Amino acid sequence: MSIQPVPALEPPYLMAVFTDVRTADETGYPETGARMSELVGANPGLLGHESARTPGGLGITVAYFRDQESLTAWREDLEHRSAMERGREDWYESYTLHVATVERSHGFVRAEH
Repeated sequence: MSIQPVPALEPPYLMAVFTDVRTADETGYPETGARMSELVGANPGLLGHESARTPGGLGITVAYFRDQESLTAWREDLEHRSAMERGREDWYESYTLHVATVERSHGFVRAEH
C-alpha cells in the first residue's frame, strides 16, 4: 500500500486543521480515534482527511469539506461532541483548531519509471 496525501481538489472548499499535544492517558483513545475516522468518513461532504504525529508528540489532522453545511454537521455530531469533551478532560494537553477556505489547490505525483 502506497502512502499518498489527499489529492488536489477543486476549490473552493473548507479545511479544518486540528493540531494537538496529547497527555500520557491513552485509555480509549485508539478506539475513539478509529470511530471518529469512520464517522467523519460517512459525512457526504467530506472530501478527505489525513493526519500525522511528530516524534516529539505534535499531532496534526486536516479534514477537507465541500461546504459549511458539511463542516457544521461534523462539528455538531453528538458522538463527535462527546469525543471532543473526553479529549479536553483526558487526552489533550493543548490543541488548536483552524478553519479556512481553500482558494487554490494543486499536487504532484511522480510517474513510475
